[in-house]
Amino acid sequence: MPPPSRARPPRLFSEGRGACALLPQLRAPTATEPVGRRLRSPPSCRWTGPFAGRGGRARAPPCARAAAAWLLPGVGRSGPAGSRHRPLPPAVPLSNLAAFIGRAARWREFAGATAAAESERGAAGSRRGGGPRSGPVRSGTMLRLVSLKLGRLYRYVKLAVLGSLAAALVLNTHSLLASLQRNELSERRFLQLNKCPACWGTSWCRKFLNGQLRLESWGRLRLLDFLNVKNVYFARYGEPREGSRRVVLKRLGSAQELADIDTKICRRATGRGRCDLLQALHATEFASINGDVRLLTPDVVEGWSDLVHCPSQRLLDRLVRRYAETKDSGSFLLRNLKDSERMQLLITLAFNPEPLVLQSFPSDEGWPFAKYLGACGRMVAVNYVGEELWSYFNAPWEKRVDLAWQLMEIAEQLTNNDFEFALYLLDVSFDNFAVGPRDGKVIIVDAENVLVADKRLIKQNKPENWDVWYESKFDDCDKEACLSFSKEILCARATVDHNYYAICQNLLSRHATWRGTSGGLLHDPPAEIAKDGRLEALLDECANPKKRYGRFQAAKELREYLAQLSNNVR
Repeated sequence: MPPPSRARPPRLFSEGRGACALLPQLRAPTATEPVGRRLRSPPSCRWTGPFAGRGGRARAPPCARAAAAWLLPGVGRSGPAGSRHRPLPPAVPLSNLAAFIGRAARWREFAGATAAAESERGAAGSRRGGGPRSGPVRSGTMLRLVSLKLGRLYRYVKLAVLGSLAAALVLNTHSLLASLQRNELSERRFLQLNKCPACWGTSWCRKFLNGQLRLESWGRLRLLDFLNVKNVYFARYGEPREGSRRVVLKRLGSAQELADIDTKICRRATGRGRCDLLQALHATEFASINGDVRLLTPDVVEGWSDLVHCPSQRLLDRLVRRYAETKDSGSFLLRNLKDSERMQLLITLAFNPEPLVLQSFPSDEGWPFAKYLGACGRMVAVNYVGEELWSYFNAPWEKRVDLAWQLMEIAEQLTNNDFEFALYLLDVSFDNFAVGPRDGKVIIVDAENVLVADKRLIKQNKPENWDVWYESKFDDCDKEACLSFSKEILCARATVDHNYYAICQNLLSRHATWRGTSGGLLHDPPAEIAKDGRLEALLDECANPKKRYGRFQAAKELREYLAQLSNNVR
């Protein structure tokens, strides 16, 4: 009977002189070769006789079986020859990777054919009483087939994604180039002027429409708008004689939130989701506050937003008197505003009162907010302050101490001031503060969630427990920028430690977490300060007090201690 034919595997390895030597592309890495350019090398192996096996059965050489185990997971353990070799992953220079992959594919075909032949022999041996042998082989074959199909699927999906992106770029090349060339800030549609008076104002429309503002760099590409969820843009504003400066443009909400405003107005007026906003506004509660109403009163706007959660008449008069979207500002009488200006004021107060906070508590008077510049349609312009506080997380220790001291001073100013308005920050995170590049001053750049309580009104009305100091409860949650507070208590107590609590817990102490980091702004203090332990003790007491009213005392001592560390003279 003629001996069985011996099928040769592809020349993944070279054979000769009774040994199996690796080809150059599978060479072992040298000691000086960069790790990033190589993988680990398989072990060398020797074999005797070409495919010699027991009983005349064709077998792959040991080195080939080792290569199969090294190349195809599972082959070395349950492959065609039952090799027990478990070599490490290979080292393949990147330059020869394509050639190696081709040889690997041919070796896969050879291993599959050998596995099928082995399966048939195993079945025959089982019938002769030699015991089952096909189970491991079939399972190994199935694993190889599944891995091969998954690899092909991954490659097809990757090619499909890359092809889709390439097609999108090709199809949108004209629009991309056009968006880079034209100034969209001078277009009424981009500014959504057609939405007025359901907009934020028109005081800066002349500057926008005259082309004095231009978007910066990537802000011109509308294809990337899906990444700009908050609808915040950076632009250059130029005066004829003053040169240009950087400003921040805000739509005050996401695209979905802005669409929800239109839908709500239309449903209240017509019962449908779409309508003519200009006509629908006259059928809403905003139109009921017409020119015959002399003052904007608390009973009308209470609860519309955080700013007016518990408004006083003194606060509302301040909002109307300092409203910047009218030519005749300075009067607290609501009837002195035009119908469109009054509508814009009410819409802004109900949707996002940030512009009204910036106008009523301006930076020119020492309040720690960004400067309001103007609005056009549904686009608001504010002064650019600088990099956000997060970019100083790993700044030198002296700089971080100075910033921490300023943050505690902001908490004190917003809580206790000569105007007897307590401004409580309900959203405190590293993104809501920015630092001036020249003076290093910390400024609040997101004032949407600010609750204003009139302490003078609280002392006058004297609600229950109004004179009892309120200490905010520590909230050790697993999310970023967590705060625990009660708006009703903030509106009914004359002495509240909320701002100290918010700054200490979310920005300064070890409990502060942001973007995967922990430890707060004052992380990793110098050895002598860490050994002293006073700073850590004050931060812990400020964030999570152990004594009754301990946060009030800790906040005071912390401000003094930080001032001493940063050599600030008050």
